[in-house]
Amino acid sequence: MSLESILAEHRNEIIAECTHTIRQKCGQRYSQRSIKELTATTSEITDANFAALVNNDFSKIDGFIRKITELRLYHEFTLAEVQQAFELQRTSLFRLFGEKLVGPDLVTAMGRLNECLSYTIARFTDHYQNLHQKKMREYTEILEQEVSRRTRQLSASEAKYRMLVEEINDGYFVKRNGRIIFVNSAFCEMHGYRPEEMIGHLYLDFVAPDSVARVRTYQTRRFTRKNIPDQYVYNRLHKDGTSLPTENRVKVVAYQGGRITVGICRDITERVKMEERMRESERLAHIGQLTTSLAHEIRNPLSSIKMSIQMALKAADIGGNGRRIMEISAAEITRLEKILTEMLDFAKPVALRMEPGSINDVIHACLRLLSAKIKNKGLRVQKKLLRGAEKVLIDRAKMEQTIINVLLNAIEVLPPGGTISIAAKYMGDPERTIGIYFTDDGPGASEEDLPYIFDPFFSRKTTGTGLGLFNVKKLIEAHGGTVAAKRHSKGFSIRLTLPLTEGNG
Repeated sequence: MSLESILAEHRNEIIAECTHTIRQKCGQRYSQRSIKELTATTSEITDANFAALVNNDFSKIDGFIRKITELRLYHEFTLAEVQQAFELQRTSLFRLFGEKLVGPDLVTAMGRLNECLSYTIARFTDHYQNLHQKKMREYTEILEQEVSRRTRQLSASEAKYRMLVEEINDGYFVKRNGRIIFVNSAFCEMHGYRPEEMIGHLYLDFVAPDSVARVRTYQTRRFTRKNIPDQYVYNRLHKDGTSLPTENRVKVVAYQGGRITVGICRDITERVKMEERMRESERLAHIGQLTTSLAHEIRNPLSSIKMSIQMALKAADIGGNGRRIMEISAAEITRLEKILTEMLDFAKPVALRMEPGSINDVIHACLRLLSAKIKNKGLRVQKKLLRGAEKVLIDRAKMEQTIINVLLNAIEVLPPGGTISIAAKYMGDPERTIGIYFTDDGPGASEEDLPYIFDPFFSRKTTGTGLGLFNVKKLIEAHGGTVAAKRHSKGFSIRLTLPLTEGNG
Protein backbone atom coordinates (compact mmCIF):
# COMPACT_ATOMS: atom_id res chain seq x y z
CA MET A 1 0.00 0.00 0.00
CA SER A 2 1.51 3.37 -1.05
CA LEU A 3 2.18 6.24 1.34
CA GLU A 4 -0.33 8.39 -0.58
CA SER A 5 -3.06 5.75 -0.21
CA ILE A 6 -2.38 5.34 3.51
CA LEU A 7 -2.57 9.09 4.13
CA ALA A 8 -5.74 9.50 2.07
CA GLU A 9 -7.47 6.58 3.77
CA HIS A 10 -6.64 7.73 7.31
CA ARG A 11 -6.92 11.53 6.80
CA ASN A 12 -10.11 12.01 8.82
CA GLU A 13 -8.88 9.69 11.56
CA ILE A 14 -5.63 11.69 11.90
CA ILE A 15 -7.49 15.03 11.96
CA ALA A 16 -9.93 13.82 14.61
CA GLU A 17 -7.17 12.33 16.77
CA CYS A 18 -4.95 15.45 16.55
CA THR A 19 -7.88 17.83 17.21
CA HIS A 20 -8.84 15.93 20.35
CA THR A 21 -5.25 15.55 21.60
CA ILE A 22 -4.30 19.21 20.97
CA ARG A 23 -7.40 20.40 22.80
CA GLN A 24 -6.59 18.14 25.76
CA LYS A 25 -2.81 18.52 26.02
CA CYS A 26 -1.68 21.85 24.53
CA GLY A 27 -2.69 24.25 27.26
CA GLN A 28 -5.57 26.47 28.27
CA ARG A 29 -5.53 28.65 25.13
CA TYR A 30 -6.10 25.67 22.86
CA SER A 31 -8.73 24.16 25.17
CA GLN A 32 -10.76 27.41 24.95
CA ARG A 33 -10.88 27.38 21.14
CA SER A 34 -14.00 26.05 19.45
CA ILE A 35 -13.96 22.54 18.01
CA LYS A 36 -14.92 23.98 14.62
CA GLU A 37 -11.96 26.37 14.52
CA LEU A 38 -9.49 23.80 15.85
CA THR A 39 -10.67 21.18 13.34
CA ALA A 40 -10.19 23.70 10.52
CA THR A 41 -6.60 24.55 11.45
CA THR A 42 -5.76 20.89 12.10
CA SER A 43 -7.19 19.95 8.71
CA GLU A 44 -5.12 22.67 7.04
CA ILE A 45 -1.77 21.57 8.51
CA THR A 46 -2.66 17.89 7.89
CA ASP A 47 -3.27 18.56 4.18
CA ALA A 48 -0.14 20.71 4.04
CA ASN A 49 1.95 17.90 5.55
CA PHE A 50 0.44 15.37 3.14
CA ALA A 51 1.33 17.58 0.17
CA ALA A 52 4.93 17.77 1.40
CA LEU A 53 5.17 14.04 2.16
CA VAL A 54 3.62 12.83 -1.11
CA ASN A 55 4.42 15.54 -3.68
CA ASN A 56 7.37 17.33 -2.04
CA ASP A 57 5.19 20.48 -2.14
CA PHE A 58 5.97 22.68 0.86
CA SER A 59 3.98 25.73 -0.32
CA LYS A 60 0.93 24.83 1.79
CA ILE A 61 3.14 24.54 4.87
CA ASP A 62 4.54 28.04 4.11
CA GLY A 63 1.03 29.48 3.99
CA PHE A 64 -0.02 27.77 7.18
CA ILE A 65 3.10 28.91 9.05
CA ARG A 66 2.40 32.54 8.15
CA LYS A 67 -1.12 32.16 9.54
CA ILE A 68 -0.08 30.38 12.75
CA THR A 69 2.78 32.83 13.42
CA GLU A 70 0.33 35.74 13.35
CA LEU A 71 -1.96 33.90 15.76
CA ARG A 72 1.06 33.06 17.91
CA LEU A 73 2.23 36.63 18.41
CA TYR A 74 -0.96 38.66 18.22
CA HIS A 75 -3.28 36.30 20.10
CA GLU A 76 -0.73 35.37 22.78
CA PHE A 77 -0.24 31.70 21.96
CA THR A 78 3.10 30.57 23.38
CA LEU A 79 5.80 29.01 21.25
CA ALA A 80 5.72 25.93 23.50
CA GLU A 81 2.02 25.37 22.80
CA VAL A 82 2.40 25.68 19.01
CA GLN A 83 5.49 23.46 18.99
CA GLN A 84 3.67 20.82 21.02
CA ALA A 85 0.78 20.87 18.52
CA PHE A 86 3.25 20.20 15.66
CA GLU A 87 4.88 17.39 17.65
CA LEU A 88 1.53 15.72 18.40
CA GLN A 89 0.77 15.38 14.70
CA ARG A 90 4.19 13.83 14.12
CA THR A 91 3.38 11.34 16.93
CA SER A 92 0.10 10.39 15.22
CA LEU A 93 1.81 9.89 11.85
CA PHE A 94 4.68 7.92 13.43
CA ARG A 95 2.13 5.54 14.91
CA LEU A 96 0.25 5.22 11.61
CA PHE A 97 3.44 4.57 9.60
CA GLY A 98 4.59 1.99 12.15
CA GLU A 99 1.31 0.11 11.75
CA LYS A 100 1.03 0.29 7.96
CA LEU A 101 4.61 0.25 6.63
CA VAL A 102 7.63 -2.00 7.04
CA GLY A 103 11.28 -2.18 5.95
CA PRO A 104 12.63 0.42 3.48
CA ASP A 105 9.14 1.95 2.99
CA LEU A 106 8.96 2.66 6.74
CA VAL A 107 12.48 4.12 6.84
CA THR A 108 11.70 6.35 3.82
CA ALA A 109 8.39 7.54 5.29
CA MET A 110 9.98 8.31 8.67
CA GLY A 111 12.75 10.27 6.94
CA ARG A 112 10.24 12.32 4.95
CA LEU A 113 8.19 13.01 8.08
CA ASN A 114 11.27 14.23 10.00
CA GLU A 115 12.25 16.41 7.04
CA CYS A 116 8.74 17.84 6.91
CA LEU A 117 8.71 18.66 10.65
CA SER A 118 12.22 20.17 10.55
CA TYR A 119 11.12 22.40 7.67
CA THR A 120 7.95 23.44 9.53
CA ILE A 121 9.83 24.38 12.70
CA ALA A 122 12.52 26.19 10.69
CA ARG A 123 9.95 28.27 8.82
CA PHE A 124 8.11 29.02 12.04
CA THR A 125 11.39 30.16 13.63
CA ASP A 126 12.17 32.43 10.65
CA HIS A 127 8.80 34.15 10.90
CA TYR A 128 9.20 34.52 14.64
CA GLN A 129 12.63 36.16 14.24
CA ASN A 130 11.41 38.45 11.44
CA LEU A 131 8.53 39.67 13.57
CA HIS A 132 10.95 40.09 16.47
CA GLN A 133 13.12 42.36 14.29
CA LYS A 134 10.04 44.39 13.44
CA LYS A 135 9.29 44.80 17.14
CA MET A 136 12.85 45.98 17.77
CA ARG A 137 12.61 48.61 15.00
CA GLU A 138 9.30 49.81 16.40
CA TYR A 139 10.93 49.95 19.81
CA THR A 140 13.68 52.28 18.50
CA GLU A 141 11.24 54.58 16.70
CA ILE A 142 9.08 54.92 19.79
CA LEU A 143 12.17 55.79 21.82
CA GLU A 144 13.07 58.62 19.44
CA GLN A 145 9.55 60.03 19.20
CA GLU A 146 7.99 59.83 22.61
CA VAL A 147 10.06 58.83 25.62
CA SER A 148 7.33 58.86 28.23
CA ARG A 149 4.75 56.94 26.16
CA ARG A 150 7.45 54.58 24.95
CA THR A 151 8.37 53.72 28.54
CA ARG A 152 4.82 52.71 29.44
CA GLN A 153 4.27 50.73 26.25
CA LEU A 154 7.69 49.12 26.34
CA SER A 155 7.19 47.76 29.85
CA ALA A 156 4.12 45.83 28.66
CA SER A 157 5.81 44.82 25.40
CA GLU A 158 8.96 43.67 27.16
CA ALA A 159 6.95 41.58 29.64
CA LYS A 160 5.09 39.94 26.76
CA TYR A 161 8.30 39.42 24.79
CA ARG A 162 10.10 37.89 27.76
CA MET A 163 7.11 35.65 28.44
CA LEU A 164 7.19 34.41 24.84
CA VAL A 165 10.96 33.84 24.85
CA GLU A 166 10.92 32.10 28.23
CA GLU A 167 8.06 29.84 27.12
CA ILE A 168 9.97 28.51 24.11
CA ASN A 169 11.30 24.97 24.46
CA ASP A 170 14.49 25.79 22.57
CA GLY A 171 17.33 28.01 23.72
CA TYR A 172 17.18 31.67 22.63
CA PHE A 173 20.20 33.96 22.65
CA VAL A 174 21.39 37.37 21.51
CA LYS A 175 25.08 38.20 21.05
CA ARG A 176 27.06 41.28 20.02
CA ASN A 177 30.70 41.26 18.99
CA GLY A 178 30.83 37.56 19.78
CA ARG A 179 29.67 38.05 23.39
CA ILE A 180 26.34 36.96 24.83
CA ILE A 181 24.04 39.83 25.88
CA PHE A 182 20.80 37.89 26.44
CA VAL A 183 19.79 34.26 27.02
CA ASN A 184 16.51 32.60 27.99
CA SER A 185 16.16 29.95 30.68
CA ALA A 186 16.07 27.07 28.17
CA PHE A 187 19.46 28.13 26.77
CA CYS A 188 20.88 28.20 30.29
CA GLU A 189 19.47 24.75 31.11
CA MET A 190 20.93 23.32 27.90
CA HIS A 191 24.40 24.42 29.04
CA GLY A 192 24.05 23.93 32.80
CA TYR A 193 24.70 27.58 33.76
CA ARG A 194 22.79 30.47 35.36
CA PRO A 195 22.15 33.57 33.16
CA GLU A 196 24.70 35.68 35.05
CA GLU A 197 27.35 33.03 34.37
CA MET A 198 26.80 33.36 30.61
CA ILE A 199 26.01 37.02 29.87
CA GLY A 200 29.16 38.95 28.93
CA HIS A 201 31.11 35.81 27.99
CA LEU A 202 32.19 34.82 24.50
CA TYR A 203 29.75 32.48 22.79
CA LEU A 204 32.71 30.27 21.87
CA ASP A 205 33.29 29.63 25.60
CA PHE A 206 30.21 27.37 25.43
CA VAL A 207 31.23 25.46 22.29
CA ALA A 208 32.92 22.04 22.54
CA PRO A 209 36.63 22.09 21.57
CA ASP A 210 36.06 19.92 18.48
CA SER A 211 33.56 22.50 17.13
CA VAL A 212 35.27 25.81 18.01
CA ALA A 213 37.09 26.20 14.68
CA ARG A 214 33.95 25.36 12.68
CA VAL A 215 31.73 27.79 14.64
CA ARG A 216 34.35 30.57 14.47
CA THR A 217 34.61 30.15 10.69
CA TYR A 218 30.83 30.21 10.33
CA GLN A 219 30.49 33.38 12.42
CA THR A 220 33.13 35.18 10.34
CA ARG A 221 31.55 34.17 7.03
CA ARG A 222 28.06 35.03 8.31
CA PHE A 223 29.11 38.64 8.99
CA THR A 224 31.21 39.17 5.87
CA ARG A 225 29.32 37.32 3.13
CA LYS A 226 25.82 36.96 1.80
CA ASN A 227 24.01 33.73 0.97
CA ILE A 228 25.39 31.91 4.01
CA PRO A 229 22.86 29.41 5.47
CA ASP A 230 21.03 30.52 8.63
CA GLN A 231 21.39 27.05 10.12
CA TYR A 232 24.46 25.17 11.32
CA VAL A 233 25.19 22.14 13.49
CA TYR A 234 27.90 21.86 16.15
CA ASN A 235 28.61 20.36 19.58
CA ARG A 236 27.86 22.58 22.57
CA LEU A 237 29.85 22.35 25.80
CA HIS A 238 27.89 21.63 28.97
CA LYS A 239 29.14 22.84 32.36
CA ASP A 240 29.84 19.22 33.36
CA GLY A 241 32.20 18.84 30.40
CA THR A 242 29.95 16.76 28.15
CA SER A 243 29.68 17.51 24.43
CA LEU A 244 26.13 17.48 22.99
CA PRO A 245 24.89 17.78 19.38
CA THR A 246 23.18 21.10 18.75
CA GLU A 247 21.53 23.00 15.88
CA ASN A 248 21.48 26.80 15.67
CA ARG A 249 19.38 29.06 13.43
CA VAL A 250 20.62 32.64 13.51
CA LYS A 251 19.87 36.07 12.04
CA VAL A 252 22.15 39.09 11.90
CA VAL A 253 20.10 42.26 12.45
CA ALA A 254 20.74 45.99 12.74
CA TYR A 255 20.38 47.34 16.26
CA GLN A 256 21.38 50.68 17.85
CA GLY A 257 23.77 51.60 15.06
CA GLY A 258 25.47 48.21 15.00
CA ARG A 259 24.71 44.59 14.29
CA ILE A 260 23.70 41.80 16.64
CA THR A 261 23.04 38.10 16.18
CA VAL A 262 19.81 36.56 17.45
CA GLY A 263 19.39 32.81 17.37
CA ILE A 264 17.45 29.71 18.31
CA CYS A 265 19.53 26.92 19.84
CA ARG A 266 18.06 23.40 19.68
CA ASP A 267 19.27 20.14 21.23
CA ILE A 268 19.30 17.45 18.50
CA THR A 269 20.59 14.51 20.54
CA GLU A 270 17.48 12.41 19.86
CA ARG A 271 17.51 13.28 16.15
CA VAL A 272 21.16 12.25 15.85
CA LYS A 273 20.40 8.97 17.64
CA MET A 274 17.44 8.34 15.35
CA GLU A 275 19.57 8.97 12.26
CA GLU A 276 22.17 6.54 13.60
CA ARG A 277 19.47 3.92 14.20
CA MET A 278 18.16 4.41 10.66
CA ARG A 279 21.65 3.97 9.20
CA GLU A 280 22.16 0.88 11.35
CA SER A 281 18.80 -0.50 10.20
CA GLU A 282 19.72 0.02 6.55
CA ARG A 283 23.12 -1.61 7.10
CA LEU A 284 21.59 -4.65 8.79
CA ALA A 285 18.98 -4.93 6.03
CA HIS A 286 21.74 -5.12 3.40
CA ILE A 287 23.66 -7.70 5.45
CA GLY A 288 20.45 -9.68 5.93
CA GLN A 289 19.75 -9.79 2.19
CA LEU A 290 23.26 -10.98 1.46
CA THR A 291 23.16 -13.54 4.29
CA THR A 292 19.83 -14.97 3.13
CA SER A 293 21.07 -15.31 -0.44
CA LEU A 294 24.29 -17.04 0.61
CA ALA A 295 22.52 -19.35 3.07
CA HIS A 296 20.07 -20.56 0.42
CA GLU A 297 22.84 -21.05 -2.14
CA ILE A 298 24.87 -23.14 0.33
CA ARG A 299 22.01 -25.10 1.93
CA ASN A 300 20.83 -26.86 -1.25
CA PRO A 301 24.15 -28.50 -2.23
CA LEU A 302 24.90 -29.16 1.45
CA SER A 303 21.64 -31.11 1.82
CA SER A 304 22.54 -33.17 -1.25
CA ILE A 305 25.96 -34.00 0.19
CA LYS A 306 24.46 -35.00 3.54
CA MET A 307 21.86 -37.22 1.86
CA SER A 308 24.55 -38.91 -0.26
CA ILE A 309 26.68 -39.66 2.83
CA GLN A 310 23.67 -41.07 4.70
CA MET A 311 22.75 -43.28 1.74
CA ALA A 312 26.34 -44.46 1.44
CA LEU A 313 26.47 -45.35 5.13
CA LYS A 314 23.30 -47.43 4.78
CA ALA A 315 24.06 -49.08 1.46
CA ALA A 316 27.80 -49.70 1.52
CA ASP A 317 29.70 -52.16 3.65
CA ILE A 318 32.00 -49.56 5.12
CA GLY A 319 33.82 -50.19 8.36
CA GLY A 320 36.72 -49.03 10.44
CA ASN A 321 38.19 -45.59 9.76
CA GLY A 322 36.20 -45.14 6.55
CA ARG A 323 32.89 -45.31 8.39
CA ARG A 324 34.21 -43.07 11.15
CA ILE A 325 35.33 -40.45 8.61
CA MET A 326 31.91 -40.46 6.92
CA GLU A 327 30.10 -40.19 10.28
CA ILE A 328 32.29 -37.20 11.21
CA SER A 329 31.49 -35.63 7.82
CA ALA A 330 27.74 -36.09 8.39
CA ALA A 331 28.03 -34.54 11.88
CA GLU A 332 29.96 -31.55 10.52
CA ILE A 333 27.34 -31.02 7.82
CA THR A 334 24.66 -31.00 10.54
CA ARG A 335 26.69 -28.32 12.35
CA LEU A 336 26.92 -26.28 9.14
CA GLU A 337 23.14 -26.56 8.71
CA LYS A 338 22.69 -25.17 12.22
CA ILE A 339 24.95 -22.23 11.32
CA LEU A 340 22.92 -21.62 8.15
CA THR A 341 19.72 -21.63 10.20
CA GLU A 342 21.23 -18.96 12.49
CA MET A 343 22.17 -16.91 9.43
CA LEU A 344 18.63 -17.13 8.07
CA ASP A 345 17.19 -16.18 11.48
CA PHE A 346 19.45 -13.12 11.44
CA ALA A 347 17.61 -11.81 8.37
CA LYS A 348 14.12 -12.38 9.78
CA PRO A 349 12.21 -9.59 11.55
CA VAL A 350 11.38 -10.29 15.19
CA ALA A 351 7.74 -11.19 15.81
CA LEU A 352 6.82 -11.19 19.50
CA ARG A 353 3.93 -12.89 21.30
CA MET A 354 3.73 -10.77 24.43
CA GLU A 355 2.09 -12.03 27.60
CA PRO A 356 2.64 -11.50 31.33
CA GLY A 357 5.55 -13.56 32.63
CA SER A 358 8.04 -13.79 35.48
CA ILE A 359 11.67 -12.85 34.84
CA ASN A 360 12.66 -14.96 37.85
CA ASP A 361 10.92 -18.01 36.32
CA VAL A 362 12.64 -17.45 32.97
CA ILE A 363 16.08 -17.26 34.61
CA HIS A 364 15.45 -20.44 36.64
CA ALA A 365 14.24 -22.29 33.51
CA CYS A 366 17.37 -21.28 31.57
CA LEU A 367 19.64 -22.43 34.39
CA ARG A 368 17.89 -25.81 34.46
CA LEU A 369 18.43 -26.24 30.70
CA LEU A 370 22.13 -25.42 31.05
CA SER A 371 22.70 -27.24 34.32
CA ALA A 372 24.67 -30.11 32.71
CA LYS A 373 27.10 -27.69 31.00
CA ILE A 374 27.51 -25.71 34.22
CA LYS A 375 28.11 -28.86 36.28
CA ASN A 376 30.55 -30.42 33.78
CA LYS A 377 32.71 -27.30 33.96
CA GLY A 378 32.47 -26.99 37.74
CA LEU A 379 31.03 -23.45 37.57
CA ARG A 380 29.32 -21.69 40.46
CA VAL A 381 26.12 -19.67 39.93
CA GLN A 382 25.08 -16.92 42.36
CA LYS A 383 21.58 -15.39 42.10
CA LYS A 384 19.93 -12.30 43.55
CA LEU A 385 16.60 -11.97 41.78
CA LEU A 386 13.53 -9.72 41.94
CA ARG A 387 11.47 -9.45 45.09
CA GLY A 388 7.84 -10.58 44.93
CA ALA A 389 5.93 -12.31 42.16
CA GLU A 390 6.33 -9.63 39.51
CA LYS A 391 4.81 -9.97 36.03
CA VAL A 392 6.29 -8.33 32.94
CA LEU A 393 5.01 -8.33 29.36
CA ILE A 394 7.46 -10.57 27.46
CA ASP A 395 7.67 -13.21 24.77
CA ARG A 396 8.78 -16.03 27.04
CA ALA A 397 10.39 -18.18 24.33
CA LYS A 398 12.35 -15.23 22.95
CA MET A 399 13.40 -14.15 26.44
CA GLU A 400 14.64 -17.66 27.25
CA GLN A 401 16.61 -17.65 23.99
CA THR A 402 18.14 -14.30 24.97
CA ILE A 403 19.23 -15.35 28.46
CA ILE A 404 20.55 -18.71 27.24
CA ASN A 405 22.73 -16.89 24.69
CA VAL A 406 24.18 -14.66 27.42
CA LEU A 407 24.82 -17.61 29.75
CA LEU A 408 26.36 -19.76 26.98
CA ASN A 409 28.72 -16.93 26.15
CA ALA A 410 29.86 -16.85 29.80
CA ILE A 411 30.09 -20.66 30.11
CA GLU A 412 32.29 -20.91 27.00
CA VAL A 413 34.86 -18.34 28.13
CA LEU A 414 35.03 -19.17 31.84
CA PRO A 415 37.78 -21.49 33.12
CA PRO A 416 36.76 -24.49 35.26
CA GLY A 417 35.66 -23.38 38.73
CA GLY A 418 34.61 -19.89 37.55
CA THR A 419 31.63 -17.94 38.87
CA ILE A 420 28.56 -16.48 37.16
CA SER A 421 26.49 -13.94 39.13
CA ILE A 422 22.94 -13.13 38.06
CA ALA A 423 21.09 -10.16 39.57
CA ALA A 424 17.72 -8.64 38.71
CA LYS A 425 16.37 -5.42 40.19
CA TYR A 426 13.95 -2.58 39.61
CA MET A 427 15.47 0.63 38.25
CA GLY A 428 14.42 4.27 37.93
CA ASP A 429 12.44 6.64 40.12
CA PRO A 430 9.65 5.64 40.04
CA GLU A 431 10.66 2.06 39.27
CA ARG A 432 9.71 1.76 35.58
CA THR A 433 12.50 -0.56 34.36
CA ILE A 434 13.91 -3.99 35.23
CA GLY A 435 17.67 -4.48 35.00
CA ILE A 436 19.15 -7.98 34.61
CA TYR A 437 22.92 -8.23 35.26
CA PHE A 438 25.15 -11.17 34.25
CA THR A 439 28.64 -10.93 35.76
CA ASP A 440 31.48 -13.44 35.51
CA ASP A 441 35.11 -13.58 36.59
CA GLY A 442 36.37 -14.62 33.16
CA PRO A 443 38.57 -12.68 30.72
CA GLY A 444 35.61 -11.10 28.88
CA ALA A 445 36.22 -8.80 25.92
CA SER A 446 39.17 -6.47 25.47
CA GLU A 447 38.70 -2.70 25.60
CA GLU A 448 39.29 -2.61 21.82
CA ASP A 449 36.61 -5.24 21.15
CA LEU A 450 34.02 -3.97 23.66
CA PRO A 451 32.26 -1.50 21.27
CA TYR A 452 31.70 -4.29 18.72
CA ILE A 453 30.59 -7.33 20.74
CA PHE A 454 26.89 -6.83 19.86
CA ASP A 455 27.64 -6.42 16.13
CA PRO A 456 26.60 -9.27 13.81
CA PHE A 457 29.30 -11.85 12.93
CA PHE A 458 31.81 -10.34 15.38
CA SER A 459 33.67 -13.01 17.40
CA ARG A 460 37.18 -13.79 18.61
CA LYS A 461 36.24 -17.43 19.26
CA THR A 462 37.26 -20.18 16.84
CA THR A 463 33.73 -21.67 16.84
CA GLY A 464 30.27 -20.16 16.32
CA THR A 465 28.88 -17.52 13.98
CA GLY A 466 29.28 -14.36 16.05
CA LEU A 467 25.47 -13.95 16.11
CA GLY A 468 24.81 -14.92 19.75
CA LEU A 469 25.18 -11.49 21.39
CA PHE A 470 23.79 -9.77 18.29
CA ASN A 471 20.58 -11.80 18.73
CA VAL A 472 20.56 -10.80 22.42
CA LYS A 473 20.59 -7.13 21.40
CA LYS A 474 18.01 -7.70 18.65
CA LEU A 475 15.52 -9.49 20.92
CA ILE A 476 15.92 -7.12 23.89
CA GLU A 477 15.43 -4.05 21.67
CA ALA A 478 12.33 -5.72 20.18
CA HIS A 479 10.99 -5.77 23.76
CA GLY A 480 11.73 -2.03 24.05
CA GLY A 481 14.82 -2.57 26.22
CA THR A 482 18.56 -1.91 26.01
CA VAL A 483 21.81 -3.87 26.29
CA ALA A 484 25.22 -2.81 27.58
CA ALA A 485 28.52 -4.49 28.42
CA LYS A 486 31.57 -3.45 30.41
CA ARG A 487 34.82 -4.75 31.81
CA HIS A 488 35.58 -4.44 35.50
CA SER A 489 38.44 -5.32 37.80
CA LYS A 490 37.27 -8.88 38.46
CA GLY A 491 35.82 -9.85 35.10
CA PHE A 492 33.05 -8.91 32.68
CA SER A 493 29.34 -8.04 32.85
CA ILE A 494 26.35 -7.66 30.53
CA ARG A 495 23.27 -5.66 31.48
CA LEU A 496 19.81 -6.11 29.96
CA THR A 497 16.97 -3.68 30.68
CA LEU A 498 13.24 -4.19 30.09
CA PRO A 499 10.54 -1.52 30.40
CA LEU A 500 7.65 -1.94 32.80
CA THR A 501 4.32 -1.02 31.18
CA GLU A 502 1.17 0.05 33.00
CA GLY A 503 -0.05 -2.77 35.21
CA ASN A 504 3.35 -4.53 35.35
CA GLY A 505 5.45 -4.97 38.44
